Amino acid sequence: MPKTEESVFLNIPYDPQFTRLYLAYITALSALSLVPRATLGITGNRRLDRIASLIESCTYSIHDLSRVQLDRNRPRTPRFNMPFELGMVVVWSQANPRHKWFVFETVRRRLNKSLSDLDGTDPFIHDGTIRGVMREVCNAFVSPARQPRVPEMMRMYRELRRTSPRILRDAGAHSMFTARVFSDLCVVAAGLRGKYVGAK
Repeated sequence: MPKTEESVFLNIPYDPQFTRLYLAYITALSALSLVPRATLGITGNRRLDRIASLIESCTYSIHDLSRVQLDRNRPRTPRFNMPFELGMVVVWSQANPRHKWFVFETVRRRLNKSLSDLDGTDPFIHDGTIRGVMREVCNAFVSPARQPRVPEMMRMYRELRRTSPRILRDAGAHSMFTARVFSDLCVVAAGLRGKYVGAK
C-alpha cells in the first residue's frame, strides 16, 4: 500500500454509541488537511497482514481507548482490537520512528490503570465530547501554520452530521461503520474544509 504523508490510522471503537465522536475525528482530521484511514472493510484470512499494511502506510495514528472498559449496565463481549492495534503500532514505530502515535482517552489517569505499560505516555483527554475531540486533535497536531479554529470545525461537523443520513441512504447501508460510508464521509468532510476553514 503506498505511503500517504498526511494519512492518519484511526483506531477507534466501531460502536453506534461512538458515532458522534467518530464524526468528530473525521471532521477534525479533515480540517487539518489530514486523511483518516481505518480498518473498516478489512476482512478475510489475511486481515492481520492488511491491518499491518494499513498502519505502515500512515505517518500518524490515533488510538482512542475510551471505550475499552466494559459498561456494567450493558454486558457485552470485551473488545481487545484497539489495544492490540496500538501494540502493533508501538512495535512498528520502534523500527520506524517517523510514525507518530497518540493515545486519546475520556478520563484522566485511567490509562495508567488500564494499560500501565504506557506509563510516561500522556493521553489526550477529550472528555467524551465533540469539542473535546477537536481540541485534542489540534493539540496533537500542532503546526506553525494557521490551524482551523474549533468553531470552524463545529460548523463542518454540523454539516457532516446533517449529510450523514443521505450518505447512508446512497450507500444502501444501515451502519455508519462500513467501508463505503467511511470513505464517503471523509470525501464530504474534506470538501467542507474549503467551505468553512478560514471562512468569516
